[in-house]
Amino acid sequence: MEDFGLWDVIVSMFWFTLLMAWIWMIIAILGDIFRDRELNGGAKAMWTIFIVLIPWLGAICYIFARGNSMNERTLVAQHEQRESMRAFVKEAAGGGGASVSDELRELADLRANGLITPSEYEQAKVKVLT
Repeated sequence: MEDFGLWDVIVSMFWFTLLMAWIWMIIAILGDIFRDRELNGGAKAMWTIFIVLIPWLGAICYIFARGNSMNERTLVAQHEQRESMRAFVKEAAGGGGASVSDELRELADLRANGLITPSEYEQAKVKVLT
């Protein structure tokens, strides 16, 4: 068995880091391909086959051809995820709809316009406040 020196460990760590970066890049590109709403199914299949069969050339071609829009799609996906999470938290916290004051104001407007009777207003107000 051969002895490994410090230099061999450093070189091995470099190649391992490069391999992890490569795997991450391929996953990011494949995720972008399937997230893209502009590409049809055939184009998605062709890009996927190109990247799987000829990884280095496919990844470089994809980055040159679609790199700018890749960043835009990532930002849109992050924004959608953030808004979805905010809506979920708001709903879970019980604030899924309008605030109590907004609902009372709307009820008062309906009563003032004659769309609901004063007794209906009182019943709706009790529901809002409980």
